[in-house]
Amino acid sequence: MLSRTTIDELQRVVGAANVASEPEDLLVLGYDSTPGIHHLPEVAVYPTSTEGVLAVLEIARRDGLPVTPRGSGTGLSGGSVPAKGGMVLCLNRMNKILEIDEENLTATVEAGVVTLDLFNATAKKGLFYPPDPGSQKISTLGGNVMEDAGGLRGLKYGVTRDYVMALQCVLPDGSLIQTGGKSVKDVAGYAFKDLLVGSEGTLGIITEITVKLIPPPRDKRTILAYFSDIRTAGEAVSKIIAAKIIPSTMEIMDKATINCVEDYVKIGLPRSMAALLLIEVDGHPAQVAEEAAAVEVILRQVRAAEIHIAKDAEQAAGLAAARRTALSALARMSPTTLLEDATVPRSMLAETFAEIERLTAKYKLNVGTFGHAGDGNLHPTVLCDERDLEEMHRAHAFYDELYAQVLAWGGTVSGEHGIGIAKKEYLARQIGAGGVAVMKRIKQAFDPNGILNPGKIFADERE
Repeated sequence: MLSRTTIDELQRVVGAANVASEPEDLLVLGYDSTPGIHHLPEVAVYPTSTEGVLAVLEIARRDGLPVTPRGSGTGLSGGSVPAKGGMVLCLNRMNKILEIDEENLTATVEAGVVTLDLFNATAKKGLFYPPDPGSQKISTLGGNVMEDAGGLRGLKYGVTRDYVMALQCVLPDGSLIQTGGKSVKDVAGYAFKDLLVGSEGTLGIITEITVKLIPPPRDKRTILAYFSDIRTAGEAVSKIIAAKIIPSTMEIMDKATINCVEDYVKIGLPRSMAALLLIEVDGHPAQVAEEAAAVEVILRQVRAAEIHIAKDAEQAAGLAAARRTALSALARMSPTTLLEDATVPRSMLAETFAEIERLTAKYKLNVGTFGHAGDGNLHPTVLCDERDLEEMHRAHAFYDELYAQVLAWGGTVSGEHGIGIAKKEYLARQIGAGGVAVMKRIKQAFDPNGILNPGKIFADERE
């Protein structure tokens, strides 16, 4: 039980307004966007500076208090849920864009800066920050770094890791490290930066981030293709990539998702189609025209049912916005949306869709599938009710069998959502006992007392 003395100390070092300990203030911090996972913290602290993080962590270390770093709580694997209670250390009040360096093409931000705010601020300077997770309107850069967030533009531009140049990080022992910098080339010592990216808050608390910026593409063209068979859509993706065309975006939605999105945004999507592909090519105008024409040829070759070109930037933006609503639209259809993150080699997309269809019928479930088809990252989403234990048993059996096949095809159990609480067993299957043992040794080296985001990524001995 957290003592009144500890709460008073926390209030002293960060201010009473930045400490919450009443149950009604803590309730929402027991969740992220993962269904079925809820663990209440005993206290929540909202530091406004790196110095505040250092002071708070010192108190937690002295008292043996588990600390769960958190941004906006948009994660989809339970990574920011306080699995062992203790303290939630919420960084979203550290939300300053500290610098946009136009000479070095970098931006330096505090961990709580919202992703879309950084994108908009750099765009005003004529620069481009490509990572764009679906939660970009609310997710924070610190959370993006901790989960190595992807997004719609990941196919061409990569994920968060590809843009992180430097991190300021508070380690569990209270030391402050700076890893990386603005130099484009830097191989001095161990690559701590790359180890911290995707570590899900288990190794250190990120307080500042420097990211790489690039010039924006000069032109873009958006193509919308409909298919009467979702496996044909998967075939189209494979053929486009095999033709050495790398669109900036290549997104897919199946029939169930199309209908849910159309119910939600009402933009005229055809409800009878089995699938759609949203494809965007960008770059130099001549290259865009050439690649868009080549994409159209491939779509005709595979016999897409309909092919449409966005008439202007406004229509293109509307189509992309509709795709971003996919999860929200599906979530309106049932009390629980169980979302997963299966990722396969692109050549196996058609087979993966066939497997999802087979398993949907086998387990008698309502499943909507959408995702980043261009990089093989699919989000099969079971629409269910967690109060129905028998249905939830079938849902988990569906994913269990799907992931077994995904791993057999050389895929991964997570393309962008992380492991957190929800996928510890799946990760162990993918990397084996030896891989888990190495990860545990790394965790032990950074956090010997095990206070930082315990209960995540792999099971500890007590579990």
